[in-house]
Amino acid sequence: MKIYHHPLSGHAHRVVLFASLLGLAHDLVEVDLESGDHKKPEFLALNPFGQVPVLDDDGIAVADSNAILVYLAKKAGRSDWLPEDARGAANVQRWLSVAAGEVAYGPAAARLVTVFGANYNADEVIGRAHILLQKLEHHLTNHDWLAADRPTIADVAIYSYIARAPEGNVDLSAYTAVKRFLRQVEALPGFVPFVQTHAGLTAAA
Repeated sequence: MKIYHHPLSGHAHRVVLFASLLGLAHDLVEVDLESGDHKKPEFLALNPFGQVPVLDDDGIAVADSNAILVYLAKKAGRSDWLPEDARGAANVQRWLSVAAGEVAYGPAAARLVTVFGANYNADEVIGRAHILLQKLEHHLTNHDWLAADRPTIADVAIYSYIARAPEGNVDLSAYTAVKRFLRQVEALPGFVPFVQTHAGLTAAA
């Protein structure tokens, strides 16, 4: 099993983190985004969208970080991480949609501005990040985990960009429940950290 990734990609970190949490043996293949390796024919054969991460499971190529989380949970037969019942599966899917939407256009986009120089309106994406964080804070004040009474792939999908939100000048100091949630994920057996950059609010750290 190979995971094509970039160490600064939160989408890729989701997959690397979950593979480690499951204890699945895997090889990491770093894709040099700066050199354009993700646009070369051999990579586009794995993912025509030219994005990391991509999972290569003995010739089966799976692209999109959330799709890979689903694939790995199903392959490992881990219904604890991805419930089989209708309500549980729907609860997880709700948060996977948040990861692909509100997270991507909020804290992830804010981090793209400072770490990669993306041409987004910083105030706008930081504002979106705080709207999301307020909703997360409200939910997590009364729940330990996002989708169930235990960790699921929903928590893995949300974790990376929230944990590194300060790199995009998104201050987490007011979000007590969110910070507790991050610590809980980090305490899981097999946790691997997401590389931290000295950008945004972490520049002086």
